[in-house]
Amino acid sequence: MSRLADTLRLLAFKLLRKSRLVAVKGSTVHPTSKLEAGTMFYASTMQKHSFCGYDCDVYQADIGSFVSIANGVVIGGGRHPMEWVAMSPVFYEGRDSVRAKFSRHQRPPPQRVRIGHDVWIGRSAIVLPGVEIGDGAVVGAGAVVTKAVPPYAIVAGNPARIVRHRFGEDIVRRLVASRWWSLDEAELHRLGPRFNDVEGFLDAIEQGAGHGAGQGAGRGIEQGAA
Repeated sequence: MSRLADTLRLLAFKLLRKSRLVAVKGSTVHPTSKLEAGTMFYASTMQKHSFCGYDCDVYQADIGSFVSIANGVVIGGGRHPMEWVAMSPVFYEGRDSVRAKFSRHQRPPPQRVRIGHDVWIGRSAIVLPGVEIGDGAVVGAGAVVTKAVPPYAIVAGNPARIVRHRFGEDIVRRLVASRWWSLDEAELHRLGPRFNDVEGFLDAIEQGAGHGAGQGAGRGIEQGAA
């Protein structure tokens, strides 16, 4: 009986989740990418084969390809003017939770967040405005990212700090240079079987870019960089 009750609760939870809407305003999302229910996506862009989980808030962000964003993540947003006499919205322009307006000063424009390709952002992480996250980086669950994250670094904590890098310097350099995320679909299918073998993949893509036998990979990289 308890198993049936658990199944019914799970089904009800899934139906409730699906009933929530995705709010997209002033943004572009590639047709191959997806935003899950309950997510607010404002003045932002998302490139191909990326996804954003449930109940995320994304403001003023440019997100690359093959990016994985878990549930409950907050990216970007506005800031209160700490350098003014007061930080309350009753002193600056815009609609806010409180109705009163004693002045309508204009705040500086929000700083955009830039997230590279093949980035993984863990559950409930927060990425502050103006931060840039490099290609291949990992942001741990619950991390608060206050400054730039280098390519292929793994960061965690509040404030987020580098725990380690996914690979050594030479592999990172070669992965960044490969720009594999710019390859066309045919090349991704061809190279897909090698994606669990970093050295084998890099050898294949580097040989392909430099020799006639693999000209397709070279063409893919050039198209992505154009």
